[in-house]
Amino acid sequence: MKAVNCIGLSCLLLTSCHQAKEPEAALEAAVREISAEFATVPRISTGELATWLADSNREPPVLLDVREPGEYAVSHLPGAIRVAPDASTNQLHEQLDLSRPLVLYCSIGYRSSELAERLMAAGAEQAMNLEGSIFKWANEGRALIHDGQDTDKVHPYNRRFGRMLRAPLRAEH
Repeated sequence: MKAVNCIGLSCLLLTSCHQAKEPEAALEAAVREISAEFATVPRISTGELATWLADSNREPPVLLDVREPGEYAVSHLPGAIRVAPDASTNQLHEQLDLSRPLVLYCSIGYRSSELAERLMAAGAEQAMNLEGSIFKWANEGRALIHDGQDTDKVHPYNRRFGRMLRAPLRAEH
């Protein structure tokens, strides 16, 4: 079922990217599709996450970057831990405290939603997906890190998906 939906998402993204005048419009269309496909996965907006991270009176969530090493190396959210998109829940049980709030993200939210769904099935009650993931975070001008330094560049994943990221933010890969 997921493979069929993934094909549908790819068609939607291709159509949206060609029709949209702004990267944000294409990204929002993809976010709606992902939210519908992963309806049981709780979501958090970029604004809500930024507010949470800025609140020193609240324990911060564990940020999980669900992208490949090359994507993570270009940039990631400050404090994020990279986990492989195909990581087993057993591996993650060993690495993480699954009782803590977990905010997962990838490029646009598909891979992170898949992993959040698997983590929830394994007992992670506070797993949630970052809506729009790193592309939306970057499009809004929020903090990103590369080798411990601030950056505004993001790995575009591929040419088609990269169109959902503002052009000046796309890293060459």
